Amino acid sequence: TKEMVRRARLASDLGCEYVMVDILTVGWAGLQTLRDECQDLKLAIHAHRAFHSAFTRNPDHGVSMLVIAQVARLIGCDQMHIGTVVGKLVGEKGEVQSLKKMLQEKAVEAKGIELGQNWHGKKSAFPVSSGGLHPGIVPDVVEILGSDIVIQAGGGVDGHPDGIRAGAAALRQAIDAAMQKVPLQEYAERRKELRRALEHWGYVKPV
Repeated sequence: TKEMVRRARLASDLGCEYVMVDILTVGWAGLQTLRDECQDLKLAIHAHRAFHSAFTRNPDHGVSMLVIAQVARLIGCDQMHIGTVVGKLVGEKGEVQSLKKMLQEKAVEAKGIELGQNWHGKKSAFPVSSGGLHPGIVPDVVEILGSDIVIQAGGGVDGHPDGIRAGAAALRQAIDAAMQKVPLQEYAERRKELRRALEHWGYVKPV
């Protein structure tokens, strides 16, 4: 915990605005300690959920990802990975959409195995869609999860054949096309970066 706090202070000294933490490996007490420190340092927390599948994927026992999202929001994480429906870190469509609602809505109604939750004014957290994303599948992500999300594309940016700057431009162009409801192929006709990205990745949904 002391090392985690030291690194948060170092990040602040270096001018960072975020810290990323694997919330399940550090544990809830460690996360609360970091949240308190980051509150003083004015740093946002990007919550990674590495290790979650050890107890969220087994149908016979474990802990629902919805519970993890609830606790993360309660402690005060600012962003949290929820997976994708079409990317590499796939979750079922209903599950991913439920996670998004649990992080954002003021109140969630009980439905099926989902327990109701009234947040009584507790701040929301930004859901992060990530894992195998690239410009060619951005419209699918926006259609399924809406526009009030973070789209995190690592390899889908730096894997662009013309480099990272072109990759960033292509992703931005794909988002603009999705928001304007213009087909990617049409939007790419006058935008070289997006056109090259589509030539490279196409519209393939990673498995």
